[in-house]
Amino acid sequence: MIDLSTQYLGLQLKNPLVPSSSPLSRDFDSAKQLEDQGASALVLHSLFEESIIASEEAAMRFLHEQNIGFGEADSFLPVHDDSCFRTELDEYLEHIQLLKKSLEIPIIASLNGVSQQGWIEHSKQLEEAGCDALELNVYYVATNVEESGAQVEQRYIDLLKQLKQHVSLPVTMKLSSQFSSVGHFVRSLETAGADGVSLFNRFYQPNINLFTREVEPALSLSSSYESLLRITWVATLYDKVKLSMAVTGGIHTVNDVLKALMAGADITHVCSVLLKEGPSAISRLLHDLEQWMVDNEYESVAQLKGSVSRQRAIDPSAYDRANYVEVMKTYRENTGIWR
Repeated sequence: MIDLSTQYLGLQLKNPLVPSSSPLSRDFDSAKQLEDQGASALVLHSLFEESIIASEEAAMRFLHEQNIGFGEADSFLPVHDDSCFRTELDEYLEHIQLLKKSLEIPIIASLNGVSQQGWIEHSKQLEEAGCDALELNVYYVATNVEESGAQVEQRYIDLLKQLKQHVSLPVTMKLSSQFSSVGHFVRSLETAGADGVSLFNRFYQPNINLFTREVEPALSLSSSYESLLRITWVATLYDKVKLSMAVTGGIHTVNDVLKALMAGADITHVCSVLLKEGPSAISRLLHDLEQWMVDNEYESVAQLKGSVSRQRAIDPSAYDRANYVEVMKTYRENTGIWR
């Protein structure tokens, strides 16, 4: 019997496939399908502080500013109870409660804040709603040329330290790859109290419309190739940190899952493949994973985990500059191409 179980953020999971934050988790039926297809946990769609503020301001205008400019009609306006207007935060908290009541798998809330007060207050509310862990989706693009890399990192560390004083939930930090020393930064986050890291977030990259000269939103799904950067860093960090590590981005096939686990990941997040194929992609990946392990005489995910990390690889230098040099030296142009 193949043992697919793994631990992540102190949670015992039945397998390493966890749907990451996506529109699929907004709907109860989709969330239930993900569980039915074998998802071992679920990261909810991100709760954005800006959206909370906007919905609260809308409620304020609707409930308390109806009579502005129409004083003579004041006596005809109905008296509203503030509790009758549900904000985006209310809906998110209720969604957590519904999922916790109906699903058996752990529920991980995802929060994307702006202010320190917002991060802390909303984290406390998410914990009270019953989620099992918290993912901090710190989406910060350092566009200020006066701000150093050390200052950017300190933003994350200060936020984490403050938040950990107010919540007892396991907390994982979702990071981008755009840090000058990823390994040192991850270790600093571990020292500051992080229970895990998710490597790596994909920064939104807007496009320029050459006809209108406008900057337009652009969204592209990931490919398996993108998983290689995540796998490289997980392999480098394995055995050097004790916190949980998740690979997020580029997990589409069983080969992607296997490489991430062998590098040292505790779980692999899946998103784009679910948006392309639907929840059934999870059962396909689990079937392929179990079959590969049977064919290659592996008994458990624990046996796979970290077996080809940098410290345990047959040739550790393959992860380093030496291999880059060799790759460049051995590359040959296609002889069928004329210059």
